[in-house]
Amino acid sequence: MIIVNIDVMLAKRKMSVTELSERVGITMANISILKNGRAKAIRIETLDRICRALDCQPGDILEWRKGPEDAPEEK
Repeated sequence: MIIVNIDVMLAKRKMSVTELSERVGITMANISILKNGRAKAIRIETLDRICRALDCQPGDILEWRKGPEDAPEEK
């Protein structure tokens, strides 16, 4: 599963969700959806603007972890 670490990067940059929203040009509600892992997709253009605003790499924001669906099947 994909984990979105926007909150971690916001803390590292000492930036508020409001400031990020203004810099990126998306609503605070949509940033909240991303932060809480409820987003189904993110546009590359949006990811680019977030990375520019936070001065980071996409890998600083997005992380893959094994989820329950990755457990080995029992036979």
